[in-house]
Amino acid sequence: MEKTAFVFAGGGSLGAIEAGMLRELVAWGIRPDMVIGASAGAINGAYYACNPHAAGTARLETLWRGLRRAEVMPWSWRSLFGMLRGQRAHLVESAALQRLLSRHFGDMAMERAELPLYVVATDMQTGAEVVLSSGSLVQAVLASAAIPGVFPPVMLGGRTLIDGGVANNTPISTAIGLGATRVVVLPAGFACARRREPRGPIDHAFNALSLLVARQLVQDLERWADHAHIAVVPPLCPLDVSPYDYTQCGTLIDRAAAATRAWLNADGLSSRHIPGALHPHSHDEASPSCDFDPSQAPHIHNPDASRDPHQPQAGHTHASSRQ
Repeated sequence: MEKTAFVFAGGGSLGAIEAGMLRELVAWGIRPDMVIGASAGAINGAYYACNPHAAGTARLETLWRGLRRAEVMPWSWRSLFGMLRGQRAHLVESAALQRLLSRHFGDMAMERAELPLYVVATDMQTGAEVVLSSGSLVQAVLASAAIPGVFPPVMLGGRTLIDGGVANNTPISTAIGLGATRVVVLPAGFACARRREPRGPIDHAFNALSLLVARQLVQDLERWADHAHIAVVPPLCPLDVSPYDYTQCGTLIDRAAAATRAWLNADGLSSRHIPGALHPHSHDEASPSCDFDPSQAPHIHNPDASRDPHQPQAGHTHASSRQ
């Protein structure tokens, strides 16, 4: 019996991309048997698991479109200097994010979600993945989104928990471990190698982290390809938006929705290929983008065909190389 999981990856403000993807998946009529999320993906996953219908995805989209950084991480130069002087171990308190989550979830327990919900966090002492499926929904999501150095860790069940993206940013393995036979991955997005020169130390750090996460996702897709049918909603590319920039959420949602709609119309859910945007690549004037375009990707992989499902699908116009 087929068991479908939606897997929501982490990505800060780029989680808005998943809201656009989700809108089209729900409109297409696909409904998963379980929802798994990490970091920002835990917010999207939790919201969807509690509201698994078109009206719910519309409200999630509205949330992202109106979201501002001060509602999530109201940092100031004073807090930054305090952290740099060693007066505190994190940049901001999580009170603002907790208020935002409580406004939408109240004191709801995870067990009350309409779809089975699993939130991934990381044990700060051991680095081990911790999968939360019961208890306070708000506290579970706070733990999963507790970016080290930005938010304080969350104490739950005798453990000190931090961002789930540290242990498993795109928890495909978690979904398969929970019995999923089909996995639909909603990635938040990744930086293009050398799309532009990073503009400072924070930009350099985000770029490096993005490339690391993309490489780990490719390895996970290759490792678990024989354990379940894994379809990856194509990530946006190029993506020149910081995970801390909440001013572009509306644009990201619209762009992701359009690309996802094209992918679905081209039978993307039947595909097993790894999107070319996840591989090291660059852009030029002839190939400025690798957002999904059916005219550029006419050959959706057939699982019964002999072509290697781990190779990028034919038709991508950007240069791609495997490492």
